Amino acid sequence: MSDKPKSRGPKSRIKSFKYAFEGLITLFGSEPNALLHLLAVITVIFLGIFFEINRSDWIIVLLLFALVFIAELFNSAIEYLSDIISPEFHPLIKKIKDMSAAAVLIAAIISTLIGAIIFIPKINAFIQTL
Repeated sequence: MSDKPKSRGPKSRIKSFKYAFEGLITLFGSEPNALLHLLAVITVIFLGIFFEINRSDWIIVLLLFALVFIAELFNSAIEYLSDIISPEFHPLIKKIKDMSAAAVLIAAIISTLIGAIIFIPKINAFIQTL
């Protein structure tokens, strides 16, 4: 650790955004599941526009997007950190990785269920009009 005080000026803030975007690039460049989540986001945005979901539904959908991506980011960070701490197999590291992956799974399942609650009635109504 450095005793040097952290810079808090505009250049420091710009760098922090740069690092955050590098994290997103790392996520999408190295985690295939993140690309699947992105495809799901694009699909849901298309459906939301097509079915003209209301403001409350958009807020819910956007929060769910954030939930899944935040879980995926934490999962990936935990996996990278675990690999540094214990490059060889360790049963406790396996549990840590499994649990962080389970967090993503839960976020994705809950998001899918809530998405179904929002979109299935709209899809059924659309089909009825055909």
